[in-house]
Amino acid sequence: MTKPKWRSYEELAQHIIKELAAEFGLDDVEGKQTLPGASGTNWEIDAKGIRSGDSGVILIECRCYPNSRIKQEQMAAIAYRIGDIGAAGGITVSPLEPQEGARILAEHENITHMVLDPSSTPENYFVKFLNKAFAKVTETIAIGDFYELEIWKDGKRID
Repeated sequence: MTKPKWRSYEELAQHIIKELAAEFGLDDVEGKQTLPGASGTNWEIDAKGIRSGDSGVILIECRCYPNSRIKQEQMAAIAYRIGDIGAAGGITVSPLEPQEGARILAEHENITHMVLDPSSTPENYFVKFLNKAFAKVTETIAIGDFYELEIWKDGKRID
């Protein structure tokens, strides 16, 4: 049984954020879980980051909409969820940059947006966030019986 596409995207985002945890100021990243809100309701979140130093929680929400950017109202709902669970901030993940109103709101509410292509894998990805870009490319090469290696130092071949 294959996992739904959105579920795989959440797991991929969680994996990549965990790999880049130091860039986000995180010590650890945990998977999907339900957290209680001050409003008395519970919230299912896609992932949770544990912040370095002060053990603050960072809410991680994924939106795998390849043809639609996160809208201002959607970002406001995420911001409300962050406040209700008492998180220190959030990370949103989607294939496209958010709409302008959503971007402004995200900056105001301490929400970082990460652009992640849905065709990415844990071995091959390109992500953008906080005016930074990170790529991981994995290639497999076969080494045969014959190879030639030249070693150079200071512009001269070493035999």
